[in-house]
Amino acid sequence: MSPKVPTQAQAPTLRNVGTTPRVPHKLFVNMPVSDLQRSIEFFEALGFTFNQQFTDATATCMLVGADAYCMLLTRERFSSFVDRSISDARTAISAIFTVSVDSREEVDAMVNKAVAAGGSKAREPEDHGFMYDWGFYDLDGNPWGVFWMDPGMVVG
Repeated sequence: MSPKVPTQAQAPTLRNVGTTPRVPHKLFVNMPVSDLQRSIEFFEALGFTFNQQFTDATATCMLVGADAYCMLLTRERFSSFVDRSISDARTAISAIFTVSVDSREEVDAMVNKAVAAGGSKAREPEDHGFMYDWGFYDLDGNPWGVFWMDPGMVVG
């Protein structure tokens, strides 16, 4: 009996193709955290910056990229925006937050800083030649990916 070989699914049809957005948007990801101050200290240890203008006792705005932000919200504040229960990131995953860095060494450095600051390794590093990635779990159990990609491999 021969082993089952998975069939390759057809790629989806794309109508708006490009390497830059037709309409630029700012991206705000909202994440519930169990201890806001502890989460701020964790991400500061990884080199992230915070916007004080959007910080109070229940929330802060972590600057991730030129137009990408991560709002860290207390679970109580987060729950005011949703009408569903908040999952426990230690037992269920609904997203992986991934950031790029400028070198393979920076991938290793960020994951090692995350572990030193109280996080944990999510998996072993993967080297694909043109891309290198690794990951960690933050203090609340959310998975973060960190990757470097050879700029010569990026089209556009």
